[in-house]
Amino acid sequence: MRKTLICGVFLAFCCAPCSLGKATGGERGASELILESTIDTAKPPRPAYFPHGAHQVRLECKTCHHGKTAEGKRLSYFEGLKVEKCESCHNSKAGMPEKLSTFKNAAHTLCQGCHRKNNSELVKCTVCHKK
Repeated sequence: MRKTLICGVFLAFCCAPCSLGKATGGERGASELILESTIDTAKPPRPAYFPHGAHQVRLECKTCHHGKTAEGKRLSYFEGLKVEKCESCHNSKAGMPEKLSTFKNAAHTLCQGCHRKNNSELVKCTVCHKK
């Protein structure tokens, strides 16, 4: 009986962090995302299929996510920061440098930069942009 109780408490302790993340309404986002431009629609790129959950296992949120200060400067992500759509700032009307000027450019700069460092096979277009 005592052994069962100890195992039950241990199991509850180990599983609690997993169930809390799900109980809070998926604050960490969906495990799979389809990224597509909705602002710069003149020549929309193909959607990108993004394995968000697989990235969350290996990276901290601040690796990709950030906000901006009142002056328009990059603000590092911190717990509780509301994550806006990337293209709310990274769009052709925002006046950013070319490599960040659209959602597509910003994603390619961030994603391909990381993929080049870690696995050059992941830089191929068809990895994210399925046919």
